[in-house]
Amino acid sequence: MNNESKKGTGFFNVLKSAMSAGFGVQSSKNRERDFKHGKPIHFIIAGLLLTLTFLLVVGFFVKLMISTNS
Repeated sequence: MNNESKKGTGFFNVLKSAMSAGFGVQSSKNRERDFKHGKPIHFIIAGLLLTLTFLLVVGFFVKLMISTNS
């Protein structure tokens, strides 16, 4: 049993997996690791936080574009 299979997914692995899944480029190796060792709530929270961040960034740019064209 190698060292990676003994530990769960860490914060950065969860974040990386959530971002990869959001773009649709998640590797099958990482997906298998996430399903075997990860906790679903961690991925749900990461997905919600990334979605909220995306919406806030888009909203900021929309407001910026509207204010520069006025």
